Amino acid sequence: MSRRKIIAGNWKMNKTPSEAVALVNELKPLVANDDVDVVFCVPAIDIVPVVAAVKGSNIQVGAENMYFEESGAYTGEIAPAMLVDAGVKYVVLGHSERREYFGETNDDVNKKVRKALEHDLVPIMCCGESLKQREQGVTMDFVRQQVKVGLQGVTAEEAKKVVIAYEPIWAIGTGVTATTEQAQEVCAAIRVCIKEVYDGATADAIRIQYGGSVNAATAGELFAQVDIDGGLVGGASLKPEFGDIVNYK
Repeated sequence: MSRRKIIAGNWKMNKTPSEAVALVNELKPLVANDDVDVVFCVPAIDIVPVVAAVKGSNIQVGAENMYFEESGAYTGEIAPAMLVDAGVKYVVLGHSERREYFGETNDDVNKKVRKALEHDLVPIMCCGESLKQREQGVTMDFVRQQVKVGLQGVTAEEAKKVVIAYEPIWAIGTGVTATTEQAQEVCAAIRVCIKEVYDGATADAIRIQYGGSVNAATAGELFAQVDIDGGLVGGASLKPEFGDIVNYK
């Protein structure tokens, strides 16, 4: 089946609100492409001004994280309803940096995925192995576990809305990109895992991104693979080069 590509920029902890608006205004004409979904996942403090800045364009806005409770005494956290009210459509969950630096577990990610779906937010659920795990030959086992636990309690219809981002940790921010064959192999395995958990129709519908030092030179070949439905782009999403990635050839 033909799945619509989704190309999302993960800004991470970069850009003040005024800098964010300036970047949006610079990138808007460069990322104009009605054939793909374009998402800017921005720091929480940038969400409101960026939502205003992208109005009338093809860009949708995502958050980089959220909490799994509706409200309460959770100082510093952001509730899903807050994101929805601010105009957010997507939310990155379970990024390797959240797992490594802030101790997020597969169970935490699962709670967030289910809560995001309750609020009609599209989760971009991240998974990926470390260099040591790849060298040990446990990549598939590790990634399958992340996917299976992350989707526990999620129905097939809900799962079709989820975007899965495969990001090998050893390729994030290192300038090293997984080979096209490596990226396709794991994304194909994720799709097989989805088919095992749900069914073929769900596996065919779900969109799987590749992330990890994606750039204009590698985007076209990566996105041409049968099981890669776009990218979650880090550093390059903060540069004019992001336009070349969105309009990949």
